[in-house]
Amino acid sequence: MPALQRRQLVGHDILLARHGNHISTMRVDRQAGRVIAYLDDGSTDSAPNMISPGLRMPETVRSVLRDDWKFFAVVAACTSGFAGVVVAATVALAGISGDPGMTALLSGYPGT
Repeated sequence: MPALQRRQLVGHDILLARHGNHISTMRVDRQAGRVIAYLDDGSTDSAPNMISPGLRMPETVRSVLRDDWKFFAVVAACTSGFAGVVVAATVALAGISGDPGMTALLSGYPGT
């Protein structure tokens, strides 16, 4: 698996070459694949964020989380649900057991 690295935004370089120090802020429009620059005089300019539309960019942590958030949410929910079932089963076993030693073992934590 290749290492995750920060993507280089081509649009930033294009806009800096066009306008230099006259840019007040820039933002990335991920849906349109463009970088938008707000200039000192109040106007805006944009540039494409890709050199070639077919170019496969390297994966970043943000892009993986953005693409796979549903999978990670399902895994977290299943893990939390399983942990809840285990805790409930332990408490139920402690309550069912008539032996005080078993109840202390299942419901108490010795600490240090």
